[in-house]
Amino acid sequence: MTQTAAPAVPLPIRIPIREIVPWAVFVVLLALIALYFVSAEQGATAVFANSYVHEFVHDGRHLLAFPCH
Repeated sequence: MTQTAAPAVPLPIRIPIREIVPWAVFVVLLALIALYFVSAEQGATAVFANSYVHEFVHDGRHLLAFPCH
């Protein structure tokens, strides 16, 4: 005797927003810090005295179309 079985319907995954918000804020903060170092850390408004940060992100600055010279 054959039985027809209904296909299992997967339940949607519930994502708890309260657990995601702190991580989202942390990632946005890291992204803003990275954007500062790539875009604004050029020497005139430098946090660090030497141009080490500028030279470290130099190619990334050109890749993102930020002028630096």
